[in-house]
Amino acid sequence: MLGDTLEALGLAVAPRDHPLQYPGAWPAESGLLDGDRLLPLDRLVHEDRTPVLAVGSNACPGQLRHKMTEFQIASPIPMVRTRVTGIDVGVSAHVSRLGYVSASPVESPDAIRELFVTWLDAEQLAVIDASEGVPLPEGNYRRAWLPSADVRIELADGTVLPGAFVYVNRRGVLHDGTGAPRPHPGQRALLTELLAGFPRLRELFGVTPEEFCARARADRLLCERGTRVFAEEKLVTESGLERLVRPQQTGSPGTGSSLSPPLM
Repeated sequence: MLGDTLEALGLAVAPRDHPLQYPGAWPAESGLLDGDRLLPLDRLVHEDRTPVLAVGSNACPGQLRHKMTEFQIASPIPMVRTRVTGIDVGVSAHVSRLGYVSASPVESPDAIRELFVTWLDAEQLAVIDASEGVPLPEGNYRRAWLPSADVRIELADGTVLPGAFVYVNRRGVLHDGTGAPRPHPGQRALLTELLAGFPRLRELFGVTPEEFCARARADRLLCERGTRVFAEEKLVTESGLERLVRPQQTGSPGTGSSLSPPLM
């Protein structure tokens, strides 16, 4: 129950340490991530913070805690469960140096998903921006604003947010063979499908998901080669959200320079 430690709630494992468990365990309900505990929230909307929709491991408390600890940030993070219409969870068209192929949002007008909004202060937003490569010209993700006219984000009390930010993959997403974005089925299932279907990926990463993760972890050049294979095999399509990306500013307005990105 809320108030317990992440370990007791089964939320402590970070996919960065266990890539086959990506995107990691998500909470069953809204809560306040405070160190190694998930506490009850006193409200669902936090006007003094920036709302960011999480579609992958940023909804995993263990992963979020690790990212913040890396930059010595201990302030709590409100995590609010929402009902989202217009977004689905696709597959990023890049191989992460953390050993997995991550999730990325895709436009899907009829999709309804239960996703989390994290409400971030300026320091926390700078950390998440850095972890997604936003400050880098060739970083993996760009941050985009999802207006309510395009994506409906409804809270448990019926409140509809005017919008939220989300991280859109700069290289696009993988398609399902028909040209439509491929849904992310979880890491083990995804890697099993990709390795079975593409000999060039097996040449680089082995024949099992375990081999893929072990070879990819922290091998930048190998991950770059895998990312190029996605493009060369014509597996990539647009997410549909590219039009919502604006010139990048990391952190909240007026916060100055951004953080250097950690290993991703």
